[in-house]
Amino acid sequence: MLSYALLKPLIQLGLRVFFRRIEVRHRKRLQTPGPLIIAANHPNTLMDPLVVAANRRESVAFLAKSTFFKGAFMKWLMAQTNSIPIYRRQDQDAEGDGPVAQVSAEELARRNEATFGRSYDYLDQGGTIMIFPEGTSVTERRLRPLKTGAARIALGAAARHDFKREVQILPVGINYFDPSRFRSDVLLNVAMPIRVADYAALYARDPIAAADELTEEIRRRLEENLVITRDAAEDELVQQVERTFGEHLAPDDEETLYDNFELSRNLSEAIIYFEKHDPARLQEVREKLNEYMRELRALRLTDESLESGNKGERWLRGAKTALKLALGFPVYVYGVINNYLPYRIPAVVAQRATKEVEFVAPILMVTGMVTFSLAYAAQLALVQHFGQNWRLTTFYALSLPITGFYALYYWNNLQARRQRLRVLRLFRQHRPAVEKLLRQRAAIVRLLGDARTAYLAGSEL
Repeated sequence: MLSYALLKPLIQLGLRVFFRRIEVRHRKRLQTPGPLIIAANHPNTLMDPLVVAANRRESVAFLAKSTFFKGAFMKWLMAQTNSIPIYRRQDQDAEGDGPVAQVSAEELARRNEATFGRSYDYLDQGGTIMIFPEGTSVTERRLRPLKTGAARIALGAAARHDFKREVQILPVGINYFDPSRFRSDVLLNVAMPIRVADYAALYARDPIAAADELTEEIRRRLEENLVITRDAAEDELVQQVERTFGEHLAPDDEETLYDNFELSRNLSEAIIYFEKHDPARLQEVREKLNEYMRELRALRLTDESLESGNKGERWLRGAKTALKLALGFPVYVYGVINNYLPYRIPAVVAQRATKEVEFVAPILMVTGMVTFSLAYAAQLALVQHFGQNWRLTTFYALSLPITGFYALYYWNNLQARRQRLRVLRLFRQHRPAVEKLLRQRAAIVRLLGDARTAYLAGSEL
């Protein structure tokens, strides 16, 4: 579709700006030819289909809940983006004003049968459909129970041709490292595709059992490609360790997001191991880490600000940072003046529009695309109007995004520098408190190092 082809580059640009890194592991698998069903986890609402479809060359159709099709504009937009409605009883009726619960079971079944038919037709043409089998979007590092819809559509499409035409399901694990934050990272972990024809014999005997078994295989392959924690307490512990002491557990430079993914998986597995084999050690780590984090918050410090090196290295690093900040200050001011309003407005809109974390990122990105486009267009028009010089206007246009990103980089460096200066000031004024923090930090590093050694030794047995 022409609209899909026009929107895709804009979405790709928006994603490239919003995320610091989008890493695709096994990228070739994501280009598996159709007929294909992409089955993914669903932690971040509208961002999930966008980050996957933007990295696939062929167009993708989306199964989306019927509530997205309300109103003439949304119906048109969803049609232009290859979206197919799926009707759930808990959703609002897309064709009226009442809830789906007011629609008869027969009518609901008829609508979803039509959805399945459209999906079969799309797959018959060699197309790709993206489905989220969890059926809901929740920002948790967990995989909720999967619905059988993806498996039933795949089996039905393959059965149309007596399983002689290759239909495949491609599970994709979407791993966000901070789903609601601008300039965060996302890893797409692409599994091996599943051949639907492998379930032909079981489907002939028992279609329901075939759908259940295929759904279970989708779940297994998704879990292999996701960081999954069992509850909020475990997730908090994993994130505290990986963000604060990750470099001590993975001493090599972590050049890829997959390295961070592996660290998170190993930490989750290590927690389960120690719960079973050495709960006292695990409890000690929890207590010391929680105490350390409380002390940091009380002194308004970050762990990074306490990182050591020898005294000469610290002064040299500090001098270099100070020089960069001094030289870069004019560029920073220029970047802030030209980018602050379009940067700030999306955050305000997101804060007022939703309290649900999984909706923050798409609101930020979509609103940002609008505010930056309008602001840059207005600024360029003013510069051209008063300057009457296309070369100047072109130079100004190029400077806007470059200095905007530099302003973010500068601000982060400034904050880090302020934290290190705060440590030095506290060290002079409240030396015992800082020395206590340093001892706590060293003790935790030793504890984690010993636990890592014990875990590796135990897991090899």
